Amino acid sequence: MLIQIAQFLLGLSLLIVLHELGHFIPAKLFKTRVEKFYLFFDYKFSLIKKKIGGTTYGIGWIPLGGYVKISGMVDESMDTENLSKDPEPWEFRAKPAWQRLIILTGGVIVNFILAIVIYAGMMAYYGETYLKTENVTYGYDFSEELEQIGLQDGDKIISIAGERPTTYMGTRRALLVALNGEIVVDRNGTEHSFILADTILGDVFDGDDSKILGMVEPRFPFVVDSIPEGESVANSLGLQKRDSVVSINDELTLFNDQVEKALASSVGDSIKIGYYRNGEYMVSAGLMDTSGVLGVYKTHFAHYLTLSDTVYSGMAAVNAGWDKAIGTLDNYVKQIKVIFNPETGAVKKLGGFKTMMEQYDESGWNWQSFWGVTAFISIMLGFLNILPIPALDGGHVVFTLIEMVTGRKPSIKVLEYSQMIGFFLLLALLIYANLNDFGIWDIFRS
Repeated sequence: MLIQIAQFLLGLSLLIVLHELGHFIPAKLFKTRVEKFYLFFDYKFSLIKKKIGGTTYGIGWIPLGGYVKISGMVDESMDTENLSKDPEPWEFRAKPAWQRLIILTGGVIVNFILAIVIYAGMMAYYGETYLKTENVTYGYDFSEELEQIGLQDGDKIISIAGERPTTYMGTRRALLVALNGEIVVDRNGTEHSFILADTILGDVFDGDDSKILGMVEPRFPFVVDSIPEGESVANSLGLQKRDSVVSINDELTLFNDQVEKALASSVGDSIKIGYYRNGEYMVSAGLMDTSGVLGVYKTHFAHYLTLSDTVYSGMAAVNAGWDKAIGTLDNYVKQIKVIFNPETGAVKKLGGFKTMMEQYDESGWNWQSFWGVTAFISIMLGFLNILPIPALDGGHVVFTLIEMVTGRKPSIKVLEYSQMIGFFLLLALLIYANLNDFGIWDIFRS
């Protein structure tokens, strides 16, 4: 937990500082006075602060974000005391609209550039390992929800919502955002198509995270990797590492999903398991307990399916980083549509800071995981900040664009009231998401 918290705070601090630099640098270039530059919020007091060249730099005590306070701008501070006077040359409101637009969008631009740089660096240093859809040799194992629409274990997915996923992870992500999308599969050489209704996705999101992750998995042989000590069906049957299970109660079970379903249907009954050990076919018989599982760790599908490893260099890494960032942004936008679609009920999965923190590796400090999660959060923050909501960068951008088109500036009162409305909307969303993290709303839903 402490390692997770440390990674989260480091990643968040990095993103906040760079985002605010995206506003700060163009403001300085256009000779606009920046009164404060803060990491975290400093309500009532600061942990650290120092004034340099007219700007107070500091660290607040509330780790919910950060800000730059620019003179002559209606922002979250709601400091409008001096805005009734004529603007001074160094104030934000005195600058041409195009300069103000650059200052306003600077933070979001930095978020997206940072994500591309991180992904490009990861592609060059770590490369990427992935399972191509063409190498999903035995087809997929589908959850009950997907079986309801007609998909069958062993089907090979050709396209989802008109697009052909190229990797297994791409397939999984596409299914989670395929609102009323058509799924085309290859079933024993024949194409079949099905519609993934919003309500089916709603059933998936109504469960826990394992239900979401288990929507679709590659099929592969069921081979024992290890058996924990203690009482288990596997130990009572005498199973050993590398045993390959091929039948249960004389029913052929060549793949992981077939084994798991056969076990679940044998709870409390006698069970006979056929398996290969060192090339020799063996049979063990016993009683299946109420757990419905053997109590073993399976060998990972990477042992049976061909994975691809690619390391990029030079411009190839930059291009791969760009593609990764654009693909991540596209998928995130689709996720937002799913979350706020009333048919899916996925809004109950909307998380706050705890959810963000849990994206980081809790088992140890893993730099590859750290940079990957940080790049994703950078894209997420960039997208959310550019939404046309008052109190966000996107809200300020909308007013500036209206001014550029009409030639008229909105009044200070309009900016002030819209800022207040936007602030309270965001506060309500923040409270909802963070209470969701701890399951508070489940009390009212049940």
